[in-house]
Amino acid sequence: MPLEIRADDLSGEQTRELVARHLRGMFELTPAESVFALDLDRLQDPAVAFWSAWVGDYIAGIGALKTLDADRGEIKSMRVADGFLGQGVGRAMLRHIIAEARARGFASLWLETGSEHGFVAAQRLYESEGFEVCGPFDDYPDSGLSVFMTRRL
Repeated sequence: MPLEIRADDLSGEQTRELVARHLRGMFELTPAESVFALDLDRLQDPAVAFWSAWVGDYIAGIGALKTLDADRGEIKSMRVADGFLGQGVGRAMLRHIIAEARARGFASLWLETGSEHGFVAAQRLYESEGFEVCGPFDDYPDSGLSVFMTRRL
């Protein structure tokens, strides 16, 4: 079945469960003070656009784009459901977010991810799509527990 990425209002049970799984995963890998993943309430902020990816009736992944200012967006809450790992869902969601950022007129995209071993696959995905490591941006601390990346659009 084809992958369908669609805007999501975060009201569906599968979406909410995958957001909760994402948050649990972040707290399993990273000390609480260095977890910057958005919870359900913060994902519903007007500055955040949220999408879910589906294969038939099953959620395969989630991703969000937060507007930082008129020229910059930040990728938030990228997660692939465990049963869909290694099937290109993360890359499809990332490319969708990049296309949305371009359509909104952003000049660059930014992201923060973890520095621990559990985040290496995400770092490699971002690098393969043109993101480069940079320093902290906006209000993020330079704790050594984060990897910051950016890409010009």
